Amino acid sequence: MKEWVQDPPVIIEQGRDCFIRDIYGRWYLDGVSSMWVNIHGHGHRHINERLKAQIDTLAHSTLLGLGNVPAIELAHRVVQLLGDTLATTPHDLNKVFFSDNGSTAVEVALKMAFGYWKHVGETTRNSFVCLNNGYHGDTLGAVSVGGIDVFHALYAPLLFKTHRSPSPYCYRCELGLRPDTCNMRCLAQMEAILSTRSHEIAAVIIEPLVQAAGGMIVAPEGFLRGVRDLCRKYDTLLIADEVATGFGRTGAMFACQHEAVVPDIICLSKGLTGGYMPLAMTVASQRIFDAYQGEFSQLKAFFHGHSYTGNPLGCACALACLDVFETECTLEALKPKVELLDGWLRDIAARSARVGQARGIGLMAGVELIQDDTPAETCQYGQRIGWQVAHRARQKGLIIRPLGNVVVIMPPLAISMENLVSMLAIIEEAISEVSSV
Repeated sequence: MKEWVQDPPVIIEQGRDCFIRDIYGRWYLDGVSSMWVNIHGHGHRHINERLKAQIDTLAHSTLLGLGNVPAIELAHRVVQLLGDTLATTPHDLNKVFFSDNGSTAVEVALKMAFGYWKHVGETTRNSFVCLNNGYHGDTLGAVSVGGIDVFHALYAPLLFKTHRSPSPYCYRCELGLRPDTCNMRCLAQMEAILSTRSHEIAAVIIEPLVQAAGGMIVAPEGFLRGVRDLCRKYDTLLIADEVATGFGRTGAMFACQHEAVVPDIICLSKGLTGGYMPLAMTVASQRIFDAYQGEFSQLKAFFHGHSYTGNPLGCACALACLDVFETECTLEALKPKVELLDGWLRDIAARSARVGQARGIGLMAGVELIQDDTPAETCQYGQRIGWQVAHRARQKGLIIRPLGNVVVIMPPLAISMENLVSMLAIIEEAISEVSSV
């Protein structure tokens, strides 16, 4: 913070398409999608109009004991969307709980899973399995199931106990294993936990396919499916945190689609409203919902809520965001952009000795910087190499944020091919210039 306050702040006052403008009139390409939330660009006409119309009807009404029209419509539409994309049965992922951001969506999921086992009589299931390098938010329950020490270690005395399983970070595999072998080893170690402790595990929580805040770590093919199979084998719930990966980021509407996985609970936020309003959804199966049914005297209700749960303005934006996916064929239009990014990732890894690995899926990627061409020679955190690259990119008209020494690529899905080419060129120039200093 001391260093941050010494630099002049960049203060944004306007957004248009995939660009944002500061108070001095300088435009920047929004390469971070305003923290991974912007999908269709800033100031999209249809979302603007839907939001304005909703303001004239109802700004907010509590969902505690009441309902509202946009929340009902959105819940129905998302359940249908999950059914269409994940091939769910009528009893899978059909009950929606609204909150306001990714962290709260995860808190809801953790409490749901914990309470489910209590209500069905399995009172020893008091813990969770999570992954190293995982990130699920910054509230204390979400931090408890996180696995990034630089973010979370300070708060260890405040957290509940979890069982950490290795993440398939194959590039940094401490045993030097190939991706397929690393994948198998990680799944074997998760099974070792579940086989001996399933009686005390309420759920396994993972970010499907990509550990985003952990450094854009892309799991090898089959890892997600393997986790789903282990949860079924040991009768443990699976929570899929699709806050970052949902709504087209991986090239499919949801990351779970890639390996035909249906979790017991899914957490959605970020791109849900197209980057307009804070809103989140935790969608659970009928099995979990039914465990909370009972007479008033049994006190089985899910005692959880937020003042702005199911906010009509946010729900209206989310409905409009889903409209745009359909009318503009967003996922189909994404394919050539994904191909372009994939090719660039392969090329920059071959061209630059400072790039240890360039990885990604869909339109989310990371370029990991190293000291030289050996993975062991990782850049030291204090060198701030990633931040130097981001600062150099900002001077060139691009806003990005690194994760340590991983340069993150996460533009809006609506970015044009021309602007995507420009973004990648700026990133490569910035890496080259920082490397030569």
